[in-house]
Amino acid sequence: MAVPYFLEGVLGGSPEDLPPGRAQARDRHLKFHEDWDNLLGYSRWLCAILIPSRRAEDLFAGWWQLLSVLGAVPRTLVWDGEGAIGRWRGGRSELTGDCQAFRGVLGTKVVVLKPREPEHKGIIERAHDYLERSFLPGRTFSGPGDFNHQMQQWLAVVNGRTRRVLGCAPTDRIGADRQAMLTVPPVPPVTGWRTSTRLARDHYIRLDSNDYSVHPGVIGRRIEVIADLDRVRVHCDGTVVADHERVWAWHQTITDPEHREAANLLRRNRIGALRPVRADDTTRVEQRALSDYDTALGIDLGDGGFAS
Repeated sequence: MAVPYFLEGVLGGSPEDLPPGRAQARDRHLKFHEDWDNLLGYSRWLCAILIPSRRAEDLFAGWWQLLSVLGAVPRTLVWDGEGAIGRWRGGRSELTGDCQAFRGVLGTKVVVLKPREPEHKGIIERAHDYLERSFLPGRTFSGPGDFNHQMQQWLAVVNGRTRRVLGCAPTDRIGADRQAMLTVPPVPPVTGWRTSTRLARDHYIRLDSNDYSVHPGVIGRRIEVIADLDRVRVHCDGTVVADHERVWAWHQTITDPEHREAANLLRRNRIGALRPVRADDTTRVEQRALSDYDTALGIDLGDGGFAS
């Protein structure tokens, strides 16, 4: 069972109420947006990953990472309503185009739960409560990467613990779960951000509210922006012209020092080429006599100054 878990409250509260790790994340302009959970109904095997936003580009990238770790694809994925996934309408699940494309590659079925249907959400809600009460308290995080690293270590321990309701640990049942699932497709689905545009004069591209610099040598040319949960890369004619770490904060400007230096050099050269001539400049431009043009065009003005 897969549903999104919104961790907006991780950085909430006053500075006095925040544990050191949360205050540090806030001071570093980091915002933990969303925790993506997969919980298998039979084995209760839990996996999760923190993703930067609830947009389809990030959501499906996180989903694919979890399925890759699982090593199999559940035959049915159950969702508790999400804008990027779909909604319950007309007595059935209505999926978005992005979700249909992703689901089609996996060959699985996606079900969106009806509103106000708690009997199908109890399993994952208890997992959310367990994560909040057992994983988050007392921990410090230097960033999203550190958050995910600590969470993977914690999940490895959690999945090895005996559950009273099961009489065994999830790791004892995960093999049976995988055998009943579909195989992972040989060709991965297209996930993440992919756009094509022409680089503007300011040599920056915008991705998820943040601006990333691109080498100014390709200003005016067609570029392709490819980004995932970790990196933002820009290609031009098969060459990488920008490679940045994905920033999870909002409304930031990220500039590569090499791009700044190249832009300053281009700016100085342009200003030097357009600088006006000084009054004391000894350089003079030759002025031709108008009769030279008459001769070149074969015009004979005659004695009276009129063309004959």
